[in-house]
Amino acid sequence: MTTDPNPEPSAAVGRFVAPDLAALTGVRSSKQSYYREYRRTNERMQRAVRAMDSISRALVRTVEGPRGLIEEVVRAAGEHLQAQWLLLGLADGSLVAARPRYLAIGPRGQFIDDDHLLPAKVRRELGAVRAGATTRQIVDQGGWVRVPMTLDGEVVGALVGLHGLESDPEAADLSVLRILANQAAVSMHTSQQYQASLALRRRGQQLHDEATQQAYGLAQRDAELRRAEKRLVVARQRELLDAERHRIARELHDSVTQYVLSAGMAVDLSRQDLADMDTADQDVVDRLDDAKELTRRAVEQLRSAIYALHHGGGEGEDVAGLPELLSEVAIQHRPHLAVSLRVEGQPFPLGTPAEHSLARVAGEALFNASVHATATRAIVRLAYTDTQVRLWVSDDGTSDPAQLRRMLRLRMACDGDGRHNGLVNMASRAAELGGTFALRRARLGGLRIEVRVPWPLSVNTIVRQPGPLSVNPATS
Repeated sequence: MTTDPNPEPSAAVGRFVAPDLAALTGVRSSKQSYYREYRRTNERMQRAVRAMDSISRALVRTVEGPRGLIEEVVRAAGEHLQAQWLLLGLADGSLVAARPRYLAIGPRGQFIDDDHLLPAKVRRELGAVRAGATTRQIVDQGGWVRVPMTLDGEVVGALVGLHGLESDPEAADLSVLRILANQAAVSMHTSQQYQASLALRRRGQQLHDEATQQAYGLAQRDAELRRAEKRLVVARQRELLDAERHRIARELHDSVTQYVLSAGMAVDLSRQDLADMDTADQDVVDRLDDAKELTRRAVEQLRSAIYALHHGGGEGEDVAGLPELLSEVAIQHRPHLAVSLRVEGQPFPLGTPAEHSLARVAGEALFNASVHATATRAIVRLAYTDTQVRLWVSDDGTSDPAQLRRMLRLRMACDGDGRHNGLVNMASRAAELGGTFALRRARLGGLRIEVRVPWPLSVNTIVRQPGPLSVNPATS
């Protein structure tokens, strides 16, 4: 039995079909050998894999900024096309703030961003890219490959290369180039946004600097206004002080001085009458002589005080608070009394009425020490604490604190308004401020007048009766 070496398949078995290598390899050829086509396909696949790897490297370099990513895109596209020259650029008017505007890579792999270093043929392609002429994908006969670069469906530039492949790039190659070009477009768009954000930041910093400068100027003007306000307060204090000086000077001249002069004239007439009567009582004559001398000295001190009140306080002086007021009061009495002023603690404003009241207490105390107690030395102390202000006036005169306390009580009982009495006036001023008034023996040997005023001031209405008087005879 002879067997046919190539039997026809039976219908039950089915028709034998030769293997389709084109379906298996993706290579189609009319030739019996598929090896050459297979090699070409494999090379294209390898280039596509390398291009994908380059795209991944480009995406990683995005964190370095647009320049680094564009360099990687140009290098990857050049390697994929085996290009002699490759150029990536933006059209004029597109992504205007993006940098760099174009970048080229030459035969030796060097990056170029200077027009003068490009050959003429590459400059022509750059001009076409800048003009926006590359709007569709083209591979010409001269070996130039042009792929438009799009962003949101709009052409913003192009990737152009002079390839060195054995044959023209196929669709897969152009797809790789399109991916690279569009990735570059996204990077340049990001660059533009980054540049815009930098511009906004610089503008914001400029506005901040201007606002800071304006705030500094406003602070300076505010300080100037505060200084001007303080000068106005000082001027008002000066005006009130001058008015009070002139009022006291007029009262001293029109009343007290006249009374003292009249007393001196009466003493002189009494002495003459005794002389006419040939009275030999020398003790009476001596006492009258003493009284005449005392009235003469009192008139001299009154005239000095009146002159100081009229001419005290120059225009250039600034009376800003109680220490300055007390300093002026001390100066007015220094021709006849050695007065020293001591300030303890940090001074703070009490208000013009309160400060003038305390200054008048000190002035009255110094006047009494000079005229009535024949003192030669006095100390004025002013102490500031968190809860009160204390004022002491001590002298080395002949006053007796116990006797003065009794006199003060009698005067307060007889004349509630305290007129014509220095002690009553001082006690009343202390009480009006909600404070206390005390008379004690001073270490200097004479009298110490002490006023304590609470802080902050809590008395809103003027109290005419003085507060409780200290009767403690302890020395200061």
